[in-house]
Amino acid sequence: QVKLLESGGDSVQDGGSLRLSCAASGNIPEIRHIAWFRQAPGKAAEGVARIWRRGDTFVVDSVKGRFTVSQDLDQNIVYLQMNSLKPGDTGLYYCAASGLADWSLDPARYSYWGQGTQVTVSS
Repeated sequence: QVKLLESGGDSVQDGGSLRLSCAASGNIPEIRHIAWFRQAPGKAAEGVARIWRRGDTFVVDSVKGRFTVSQDLDQNIVYLQMNSLKPGDTGLYYCAASGLADWSLDPARYSYWGQGTQVTVSS
């Protein structure tokens, strides 16, 4: 069992930056990787980034060069650094943990979810 808690969401202007945090607790050894998803109003959840505990990272093309995912293993925190934010990045951002050894950003592959943190980017 794993508990996740996101923080860092805020309202920013076009071009601004935010750093989201995902703090994990509970059965940490169960976690193989953590991913970030976002959901805009009226849309399905969209995978954004993922990071393996061993350090491998991935971000989707729409945020490549702007978003970076990293982690502090000692504190069990995963970060999503978001630069050059655009209005299209607006949404509720979730972190999710998976014990599966794959690279999928399919939400069904993730067993544990936080409650989300809101990111709003205004023009």
